[in-house]
Amino acid sequence: MSSPELVDYYRRRAAEYEEIYAWPERQADLDLLRREIPARLAGRNVLEVACGTGYWTERIARTAKRIVAIDLAEEPLVIARAKVYACPVELRSGDAYRLGESLGSFDGAFAGFWWSHVPIPGRAAFLRSLHGRLERGATVVMFDNRYVEGAMHPIAESDAQGNTYQLRRLADGSEHRVLKNFPSEEELRRSLAGLASTVRYLPLRYYWLLEYRLP
Repeated sequence: MSSPELVDYYRRRAAEYEEIYAWPERQADLDLLRREIPARLAGRNVLEVACGTGYWTERIARTAKRIVAIDLAEEPLVIARAKVYACPVELRSGDAYRLGESLGSFDGAFAGFWWSHVPIPGRAAFLRSLHGRLERGATVVMFDNRYVEGAMHPIAESDAQGNTYQLRRLADGSEHRVLKNFPSEEELRRSLAGLASTVRYLPLRYYWLLEYRLP
């Protein structure tokens, strides 16, 4: 289950969350992601995990057949529900580690800025939950941050399991200890060993993009 601390952080951050997409130095990477992610999920019934404010939901909807998007924090979902989408979109409260049968089955899945918040010991549980909702041959697309020294919050600490944490301050003045892992390509491929028939990894300056297909 997602940690209460992480959920509280994103509830508080909801109103300012999309400011990250305006950072000038990241526009080249983001322009590529805005093209690539919808293209890789075109024509599919998509399950989106940790959809937040619906920023990527809105863009994927331009090419997808249908989307069910879940998040555990209500405040970002309120923002997402106020948006207009180009395909049928259902926005639901849900836990990424407990994706139940009521969601249906899908031939595509997306998770943006989520893998970095999955504790290392919880990666297998998350993938079991996700893959349990996917059809054979489904395509999964994920992207997240790469660690760039001086361009983001520094790593404040690490734990015995290898997880790393940042300290982040929000506009309301609150400070939060946030789990934020930065996996290597090797780590990602190792997590998917025996689960994916193909894995494509694309490193950008500030982000990585991963696409894989279930057998």
